[in-house]
Amino acid sequence: MGDDQDPDHILRQAMRAALGDGWGGSMVATELQDIMFGTPSPIRGQVNLGVLSKTDVNVVVHGHEPILSEMLALAARDKELLELARSAGATGITLAGICCTANEVLIRHGLPIAGNVLQQELAVATGAVDAMIVDVQCIMPSLPQLCKNFHTLLITTSSKAKIEGARSVDIQAENAYQGARTIIREAIANYSNRGPVDIPREKMDLVAGFSHEAITYMLGGSFRGSYVPLNDNIINGRIKGVAGVVGCSNPKTTHDKGHVGLVEELIANDILVVQTGCSAIACAKAGLLTPESAVKYAGKGLAEVCRAVGMPPVLHSGSCVDNSRILIALTEMVRVGGLGQDISDLPVAGAAPEWMSEKAIAIGQYFVASGVFTVFGIGLPITGSELFCRHIFDEYEELFGGRWAAQPDETKMAGMIIDHINQKREKLGISKGKERVLYDMEMRRQLEV
Repeated sequence: MGDDQDPDHILRQAMRAALGDGWGGSMVATELQDIMFGTPSPIRGQVNLGVLSKTDVNVVVHGHEPILSEMLALAARDKELLELARSAGATGITLAGICCTANEVLIRHGLPIAGNVLQQELAVATGAVDAMIVDVQCIMPSLPQLCKNFHTLLITTSSKAKIEGARSVDIQAENAYQGARTIIREAIANYSNRGPVDIPREKMDLVAGFSHEAITYMLGGSFRGSYVPLNDNIINGRIKGVAGVVGCSNPKTTHDKGHVGLVEELIANDILVVQTGCSAIACAKAGLLTPESAVKYAGKGLAEVCRAVGMPPVLHSGSCVDNSRILIALTEMVRVGGLGQDISDLPVAGAAPEWMSEKAIAIGQYFVASGVFTVFGIGLPITGSELFCRHIFDEYEELFGGRWAAQPDETKMAGMIIDHINQKREKLGISKGKERVLYDMEMRRQLEV
């Protein structure tokens, strides 16, 4: 209290902190996870509550720390534990995810996703979850009481997050696998306590795991991996631009409506979409994360590129921490050339249609500070101040190359992004197709090589 009271000065410090988060903490975390657990590459999976099994022991992981989920992925395939599950009357073990932990086990193992953050209670309410394992962030306070009304064991594993009514199992790096085996054993022992089970049939196929390295390989192979084909197709207009659509699910709006409506509009207008977090799960459930969806939903130019490469029009890059992969991709687009000299020159934009977590603001801030036009839905906590709005919606662009915008309607949000991308294309001189010229010999002699 009683310190800095100058809005410009406060927000510049917020920019420095956000840049440290995006280009420092988040990027380092992603790199270390790739080193320890493997760099993701495209992999098939399934999503929605229908991935839960009536006959398997169901273990659901929920949160944001990947060490335990990686160990649970190994333990769920342990022959001894599988035999123990069969001896308890189950046919096997299903490990499924909720929220960003779900994305981590999906992009590296192809394990199924039960849903995004607003489906955590619904998963328990199926009566089929024998154990829900949580660590930090996005964990609803209702879970302990809800689990008591079913047979679900609620186990928290982080020393930073104690939850009243949940059993705490302290998991450290040195004992993570042993802890995972213990948790799987407890889930198996709880299988016989099930009551009525009601699992929705809905589930959808998807392809995820589009890391920067995987995209580079897809575009050029082992020996010519490069973003050149992406830049070339943006220049020639088949792809109009790229949008990162990320962030949470928000109970203030119809579930998934903001994410799906926005993404459908963008890809229909030939804008390639890159996603992370609960936003990616929302669009996966809608069937937008398969290569076949390009023909059904994408514009003619984007669909043509997707068919040639064999990729979806919506690329799932991982969890919230993996937004740093998008920063790396933008940097590579600038390095390859042809689309300006800075991230702020690129025909790109970012959006979080249903944000609700504080970290979403930090993520948006480091994208704006990096030069990206970024739109948030639902509303921003500063919109009551005309001074702050003028600063972040208008003046930021002169200072950082990027700026904020707020628009709760996903159709209008799409329009804002499309207009912005078209303006960037016009500034780059690629808004109109160039006339094809057939060079004669005299014209070739004049070329400088």
